[in-house]
Amino acid sequence: MTEQQALFSAISFINYEADVLDQEEFNHWLTLWKPEGLYVIPIDQKTEDFANTLNYAYDNQHMREKRVDRLYSGESISTTPRARTIRMLARYRLLHASEERVEIRCAQSLWEYRKGNALHYVADVTYTLVPEGESFLILKKVIRVINGQDFLRSIGYIM
Repeated sequence: MTEQQALFSAISFINYEADVLDQEEFNHWLTLWKPEGLYVIPIDQKTEDFANTLNYAYDNQHMREKRVDRLYSGESISTTPRARTIRMLARYRLLHASEERVEIRCAQSLWEYRKGNALHYVADVTYTLVPEGESFLILKKVIRVINGQDFLRSIGYIM
């Protein structure tokens, strides 16, 4: 696969994941992951050592499944009522492409609408994707929220 093909295929997959999340297809979202994959939202924008720093999220497969269970259960105050989201992704940059993995960074603009209020979050998102058939699976997704000081108010969805 050429770098241009890898970039195009990765962009298509990332846009698909964004649509799955905005359409609240959380169980399907779980199938887009490698079992050993990590979903990370670090507090420190510069860290690469996620295991030894404080994070908003540091989810392995078990924790991703728990997060989805909470979203569907309605038992968490932060998920009742569930927020509607729309995310726009842009400024894709291919960081690495090989037969084993593709790493790509993009900008995310996410709008949340809940209880009559709209909130806006912006982030740099880095994906490490592993080829799987004609598509990919997510090995790592790191979301560096730019306006994170407002982030901890309530997060009742998956970024």
